[in-house]
Amino acid sequence: MTMPMIEDSAVGDPRSPGESRRIAVTGDLTMASIGSVVGPLRAIEPAGTELALDLGGIERIDTAGAWIIHRMVKDWSAAGVPTHVENASTEAERLIATVAANDARVSRREPRGNVVIDRLSRIGAAMVAAANNIGLFLAFLGQTLVVLAGTVAGKRSLRWNAFIHQCEAIGVSALGIVGLLLFLVGMVVAQQGAVQLRQFGAEVFVVNLVGRSIARELGVLLTAIMVAGRSASAFAAQIGSMKLNQEVDALETIGLSPIEVLVIPRVAAMALMMLLLGFYGIVMAILGGGLFAWVSLDIPPSAFFGRIQEVTPLSDLVIGLIKAPVFGVIIAMMGCFQGLQVSGNAESVGERTTRAVVESIFAVIVIDAFFAVFFSALGFN
Repeated sequence: MTMPMIEDSAVGDPRSPGESRRIAVTGDLTMASIGSVVGPLRAIEPAGTELALDLGGIERIDTAGAWIIHRMVKDWSAAGVPTHVENASTEAERLIATVAANDARVSRREPRGNVVIDRLSRIGAAMVAAANNIGLFLAFLGQTLVVLAGTVAGKRSLRWNAFIHQCEAIGVSALGIVGLLLFLVGMVVAQQGAVQLRQFGAEVFVVNLVGRSIARELGVLLTAIMVAGRSASAFAAQIGSMKLNQEVDALETIGLSPIEVLVIPRVAAMALMMLLLGFYGIVMAILGGGLFAWVSLDIPPSAFFGRIQEVTPLSDLVIGLIKAPVFGVIIAMMGCFQGLQVSGNAESVGERTTRAVVESIFAVIVIDAFFAVFFSALGFN
C-alpha cells in the first residue's frame, strides 16, 4: 500500500484571487489509506481563479477516494472556483462519475433508543390491539346472536337460497376430503393401537380404542379442523372481497343488514353441515379402523362392529355430535368476522383469511378441551 501524498503547486500566492492553482494527488486513494489526506485536502480553502486536480499519480482508488475528489470538486465549484480533474485513469473517472450520480440526500434512520422500552412498547401495542380485536368480536357476536334469535323466533326471514348454497359448498363439496382423511385416521389409530397392545396380547382391545377415541374426540375434532381450514378462509375471502368492492356498504345503503344477508345463512349452514359431516367422519374413521382390524388382525367385520357396539357407549357418540354444531357456529363466525374487518387493499384480504383459519382452529381446540373437562365433571368418562 502506497500512502497518498498531496502536492500543491499554486502559481503565485495560492490565496490570491487572481491566480490559478494545481493540486496533484499520488499514491493509493482507498479506504485504508485515505485518512492521512482527508484533513489536509479539506483544510485547503477555495481561492484563485481555477483549480486543477491532477490524479495522474494515483495508483489505486475506490469509492471512498472517489467521494473525496467529488466533494472537493463540488465544494470548490460552489465557492466560485472552476474545478476540473486531469490525468485520471478510466477506472477513476468511472468511480467519480458514479459517486457524483448518486450524490443525493437520504433519510437517516432514527435512533432506536432504549431496547427494553422499545420492546415493552411493542408488547403493549400488541396487547391493546388484541383487546380491541376481542371487543370487536364480542360486539359482532352480540349482533349476530340478536339477529339469529330473531330468525329462530320468526321475526326475521332466513335467506333459504343462500342457506342451501352454503350447505352445498360446506358439506357436499367436503365429503371427499373429509371421508378420505377420517378413513385414514381410523386406520392409523388402529395400527398404532395394535402395535402397543400386541406387547400385552390384547390386540382385541383395538376395537375399544377405535370406537371410543373416534366417536368422542377425533372424529368431530378433525372434521372441524378441516372445515375450519376450508370454509373459514372461504368466508373471510368472500366477505372481504365484497367489503373492498363496497358491496357491504351498498347493502346497508339499501336498508339490508349485512349480518342478516351474509352471516346468518353461513352460520346456520355451517352448524347443520358440521353435525352431518361430524357423523359422516366418525363412520368413515370406524370403517378405516375396521378394515385394518380385518386385514391385519383377522377380526372379521361382523365381530368388529358387534364388539364396537358393546364397548362404545352411546353417550360418546352423543357427546361428539353435541360439539359438532358448536364448532360449526364458531368457525363460521370467525370467518365472517375476519371478512368484515377487511379494509384498505387486497393484502388485507390475505391477512384476514389467514387469521380466520388460525383463530378458528385455536377456538375449536380450546372449546374441545372445555367440553372434555365439562363432560368429565358430569361423570361421562
